[in-house]
Amino acid sequence: MKKSINTFSGLPGRFSVALIISLLLSANVFAQVDNARETIQKFSTALQLIEFAYVDSTDPPKLVEKAIIAMLKNLDPHSAYISRDDVQKVNEPLEAEFEGIGVTFQLFNDTILVISPVPGGPSDKLGILAGDKILKINGEDAFGSKVNNEYVMDRLRGKKGTSVDVSILRSGRDNLLEFTIIRDKIPLNSIDATYMVAPQIGYIKLTRFAKSSMSEFHESIAQLREQGMKDLILDLRSNSGGFLNVAVELSDQFLPDKKLIVYTKGLRSPRQEFLSTMNGDLTQGKLIVLINEGSASASEIVSGAVQDWDRGLIVGRRSFGKGLVQRPFNLPDGSLIRLTTARYFTPTGRCIQKPYDEGAEEYYKDLKNRLDNGELVDAKTISFPDSLKYFTPKGRIVYGGGGIMPDVFVPLDSTRFSDYYSDLVRTGIFNTFTLNYLEKNRNKLVEKYPDFEAFDKNFKVTTEMFDDFLALALEKKVERKADDKYFYPVADLKTQVKAMIARNLWDTNAYFRIINPLDKELKVAVDLIQDGSMFTDLKLH
Repeated sequence: MKKSINTFSGLPGRFSVALIISLLLSANVFAQVDNARETIQKFSTALQLIEFAYVDSTDPPKLVEKAIIAMLKNLDPHSAYISRDDVQKVNEPLEAEFEGIGVTFQLFNDTILVISPVPGGPSDKLGILAGDKILKINGEDAFGSKVNNEYVMDRLRGKKGTSVDVSILRSGRDNLLEFTIIRDKIPLNSIDATYMVAPQIGYIKLTRFAKSSMSEFHESIAQLREQGMKDLILDLRSNSGGFLNVAVELSDQFLPDKKLIVYTKGLRSPRQEFLSTMNGDLTQGKLIVLINEGSASASEIVSGAVQDWDRGLIVGRRSFGKGLVQRPFNLPDGSLIRLTTARYFTPTGRCIQKPYDEGAEEYYKDLKNRLDNGELVDAKTISFPDSLKYFTPKGRIVYGGGGIMPDVFVPLDSTRFSDYYSDLVRTGIFNTFTLNYLEKNRNKLVEKYPDFEAFDKNFKVTTEMFDDFLALALEKKVERKADDKYFYPVADLKTQVKAMIARNLWDTNAYFRIINPLDKELKVAVDLIQDGSMFTDLKLH
């Protein structure tokens, strides 16, 4: 008698296969659910045992918080836990506003010194001036060793509509001036500088991708066009990123309709594509994006889209390599987890994220390793395997492997390695000297130089001023040594002092207009646009 043979052909067989697959999938799902339930029960039991039997009293919420932090550290370098108290602080720079009295301040000799009131803000409307010193807050002395940044923030910031009383010492006035300030929403600008760096060449320095960034960007472009801008240098150096949608909107300005800007993909996050629209207002003209080792995330999205579509040149040094997408998940107590859910990929398919297989500690040593290996000063030290080679539509070679490699490499300025310069910055000599100088001379400077242009053209750091600067440095035990390998030019130090004074009299835009002539990377970008050959050869205009 023949044995019956079970086959999978025919209709009954297909039903049998479907049933088996269904049972296997169900078993797998149930196994996952059981594993998850068992893991949660295990964690809960451990917590209960500690609470029940541990030798000393415990703080269960704090234990859970530490356990969450430890778990996330084992995932990747960018998944993070944010406590309820820190959520607002973390989000504030990207929300583009905070609530307070509206002043930029510095702590000077244990005193709160107003650097400038925010234009149109509550303090500005009441007539509080740059150079004013806040000596009392709500009747309490606000000077001395107890005063730090946290002290000031806790007392001057607060909900819109609430009030705070301040007593101000103003130069030339014998008595304290009393103000009651009604707090309001204060904008945080994400563009530090907008000006014409050369005839027909505009310059914009964007420091973060915040909610207000695009409205600020459009205002900057309108301002530059009024001054004859045809080409643009977008400075994203040391811009660590921000909102994805802002990066997409900014990239959209440079690209024609229906071009892939970036896509995201993860194990449990299906591929999501972000395309350009017909809103691009800067699809013509020469474009250079400046990046460096501090440019990350959203900065790399914009740089990658511009490079991959041959829209412009990327100038500087290899970017940070942060291409992991974090999604916020709220926890019951108001804290949240920013969990990595996907990776960013450029239009050619390059993964922006650099490897992190060796753990978070090695991951964050990467920049130091780049410096030690010579990458920041010599492009020849950088090599890429053929497996990381990609091609743009015009046939240009671009590389993956983490970060965006520039089209034109500019080494790190070696004078910034000067021990003397580093010590001047570290000990705050520039800042202290500037504030001392302005305390004595602010009124005379404002009278003599009614606008920035007059100051820029006519103000000089005199020999006497510079001698005072050097004397302050010696007082703080900062002295130039004969064996300093990297010499920082005296003329550049004077320019730095002048730029700091301009920032305190006006704003960061004034600072960059004075300091940027020392910027070698910016000079390369200007020369590339004015020469034009790289743009002509690649039809990048």
